[in-house]
Amino acid sequence: MVSCFEVDTLDAHSGFDDTNAVGRGLEYFCAQIFGHLLRVDQRRWAHAYMAALLATPGKKSISRLARAISASPAAAQSLRQFVNVSPWHWRPALHELASWAEDHRSVRAWSIGRAFLPKRGERSVGVHRHYDPLSDRTLNCQLGYGAFLCVGSAHIPVAWELSLPGPWNGNMQLRRRTRVPDTERYRPMWAHALGLVESLAAHTCSVRPVVADLSDERALGPLIRGLDQRGYAFVIGVPSDLPLILGECPGAGTLAPAAQHLVSSGSALETVRPGTRGAENRTAPVLSVPVRLPALPSVGPAMDLYRLFGQTVAGGFPDRIWITNFPHRSFREAVGLTELAAGPATAVSAMARWFGLFDFEGRSFPGWHHHMTLVSAAYAYGRLGNA
Repeated sequence: MVSCFEVDTLDAHSGFDDTNAVGRGLEYFCAQIFGHLLRVDQRRWAHAYMAALLATPGKKSISRLARAISASPAAAQSLRQFVNVSPWHWRPALHELASWAEDHRSVRAWSIGRAFLPKRGERSVGVHRHYDPLSDRTLNCQLGYGAFLCVGSAHIPVAWELSLPGPWNGNMQLRRRTRVPDTERYRPMWAHALGLVESLAAHTCSVRPVVADLSDERALGPLIRGLDQRGYAFVIGVPSDLPLILGECPGAGTLAPAAQHLVSSGSALETVRPGTRGAENRTAPVLSVPVRLPALPSVGPAMDLYRLFGQTVAGGFPDRIWITNFPHRSFREAVGLTELAAGPATAVSAMARWFGLFDFEGRSFPGWHHHMTLVSAAYAYGRLGNA
């Protein structure tokens, strides 16, 4: 086994020529994203790994990545060491990636998404049984929550958090084996989402509305309250049975499922929604109703007013239900932002198909974050690098 220190000595024998990997554009990109790495060999292997992700067709195993950039048998071990063991931190790289994306085009919104990474066995960090709503299956997988910048038609992932459920919260043997920091514990979805939004606010140029389709989640009250109290505008897809209170006056109104409020009491609005690229704008009827959240024992009655809405389809029922804190004068903008909510799932699918998201074992906590950072950077360069 080669130690993380000895990876320094592998450079001279790897056979990787970084001047001819994927062009000077990638070289400049890697210099910005990974320029914070302290050692020359770390910066060199970051570039090599990126070049390999972009150049290797099909499955992105370490051995295939190594063959794409070098004929040396030492290259695979060096790449593996760089991702799994080399002591570099991923957050500065993701912060630089956010800055790079903002420099390319204006950011319309921030979106929150999830990545389900299927795994065999139980040795990979955070692996657990999770229900994946897209495949409608319960998977043995890692669950990552991601924050994305909506840049043009692209959704660029710039922050990730790994869910640590079940035994990963307190089993010290599991935690030591996978190098989970002492500060990492189980957190519910809403806490991950708030943490990601706060990270974006601290490391991006300007605040943008938060968009997320969380229609399969139940505990959304803390997220809605948390975003509103922190001053973030949001448009969030909610489940049709989410309990809400109808009415504008505290102390009045009835607690009932969101769909029931919308269908029975919502007023119809005519809202122009942008068409797809190359299509004309279209007018779509939207039901809208003012609502409040139920009271929480630790917080008390909900005073803040939100707007529940949904575009109607055949039969007059909404196809998807959304909640927003946008003021009424900006309601049209809120409706338009719903079209961005599917972006994270599309980006994750593309990262899995073309950039090796599912092709790394990711057994350690740092290794998982290194892998997610490298794949995110490769995806961003593939989407915006030639823009």
